[in-house]
Amino acid sequence: MRPRHSIDTPRAQMTGAEIVLQALRDNGVKHIFGYPGAAVLPIYDELFQQEDIRHILVRHEQGAGHAAEGYARSTGKVGVMLVTSGPGVTNAITPLQDALMDSVPLVCLSGQVPTTLIGSDAFQECDTVGITRACTKHNRLVNDVNELAAVIHEAFRIAASGRPGPVLVDMPKDVLFASGSYAPPEAVAPRPSYQPDHSCGIREIEAAIALMATARRPVICVGGGVINSGPEAVNRLRELVDLTDFPVTSTLMGLGAHPASSPNWLKMAGLHGSHEANMAMQDCDLMLCIGARFDGGLAADVDGFSPNSRKIQIDIDAASLNKTVRADIGIRGDAGDVLSELVRLWRALQRAPDRARLAEWWSMIAGWRARRSFSYAMREDVIMPQYAIERLYELTKDRDTYITTEVGRHQIWAAQYYGFEQPNRWMISGGLGTMGYGLPAALGVQIANPGSLVIDIAGDASVQMTMKEMSAAVQHNAPIKIFMLNNGDQGAVRLHGNPDFVKLAEAYGGHGIRCERPAELDDAILEMIEVNKPVLFDCRVVELADRLPTIGAGRATAGGHPRPSRPLRGTSG
Repeated sequence: MRPRHSIDTPRAQMTGAEIVLQALRDNGVKHIFGYPGAAVLPIYDELFQQEDIRHILVRHEQGAGHAAEGYARSTGKVGVMLVTSGPGVTNAITPLQDALMDSVPLVCLSGQVPTTLIGSDAFQECDTVGITRACTKHNRLVNDVNELAAVIHEAFRIAASGRPGPVLVDMPKDVLFASGSYAPPEAVAPRPSYQPDHSCGIREIEAAIALMATARRPVICVGGGVINSGPEAVNRLRELVDLTDFPVTSTLMGLGAHPASSPNWLKMAGLHGSHEANMAMQDCDLMLCIGARFDGGLAADVDGFSPNSRKIQIDIDAASLNKTVRADIGIRGDAGDVLSELVRLWRALQRAPDRARLAEWWSMIAGWRARRSFSYAMREDVIMPQYAIERLYELTKDRDTYITTEVGRHQIWAAQYYGFEQPNRWMISGGLGTMGYGLPAALGVQIANPGSLVIDIAGDASVQMTMKEMSAAVQHNAPIKIFMLNNGDQGAVRLHGNPDFVKLAEAYGGHGIRCERPAELDDAILEMIEVNKPVLFDCRVVELADRLPTIGAGRATAGGHPRPSRPLRGTSG
């Protein structure tokens, strides 16, 4: 193994490839996800010479990006992907856009043709900076090896600070071969062009407290921004709920910020949310929205959305405030910082939860809960998808479990029937809705958490888009579990020619399970859990089951009371 360069002096001389590896070490990187190509071979040569950073070879650059996303979201660290020029970069566009929309901190290191060939339509050349400008928080082409270290350090800072997101560093091959100076992160001054504002308006927070203190029908709605802020924000949210006794709901991205077992939990709101959550959002007199966007899934009809409520919106991104729904009080700031101030000021009031003031409101909520909007009809001859998720939850809830999903009906069933007690245990593609996200994301989660149970709740259509990454899971001894709800259906599209998934799992070197009867389900799930290798579980569910309740477009928050589509009657969800 080649000895590592000493960096006792602030300007050590290294090749560009060595600078990349040292910059990764100095930013705390332990794993990167990538696929080699000619333009990045100098970096791969350096990777081979060291053991500090583990490279996870994927089967497609999209898989590298989603794996890095899963790694980042389950750990709170910046995920790193490494791709080559041309098609390597273009294959990375989907995960970059996915990370941008879901605020996932990601650094993408991309190779580029030599600087002398840029713009000449050289083999495997593309305008990487131009192509990725719209799907990254920041990107940069490095033409000078002496700037490479500073650019990489800045990439990590930008990716993780403010509203997190993906940053791309494009590196020509001749820059990776050239020799230049290396500076550690502490020797590099932050660029003045990017200075996120970490302050939060105390006057706005005080005004919010005044509204909270007099509200009779309040509701707290949390989004993924609370989870992105970190454990302190989650702890302060739970403290605020305990102090106020306010009901709390969340967006699809916010599941796990507040425990599902809490009596204050109304379940998820929005298009496929619970009746009680949507009614509370509609009929409240005060809505405290923290780290969530009022997108179409939450506020389908903007004009009729909760018309009689005062709205307080908290977001780290000023562009998200008042973007869709007008807030009475907009507070720009990190969710953790703002929640800490809200807790401090509420405690300063020296008041216990005013349960008398909220008694009528909780009585109304109890009536909405009594509708049991997640109920479904149980059958003995075929597995209902809702039942499959319920049994998966019961058999894994006491384990150290992480859940990823693909995109489709199975994703919504997972959100409705799998209860999350902690943050960073629920990894989905929320904003972009990327089919094929869940399997490679599970790989990233498993690499980050090698002793944990990692399950990708999948559909038979979505999972096939990145099924090749099961080969990567086998190679890297990542025993992910793909729990596939197989209804032979891609929404309104009927599929024909599905493979034999058990044989497919075995062909990859994994373990295949097929289950078709409810009575056999528990034993099959336990087998899946105990097998110490990647598992593809083909759970055959009823073909025509739908995601209920479903709020029709424009009706989730249309004037008056939302009317969820009628669920099937039967067993409570």
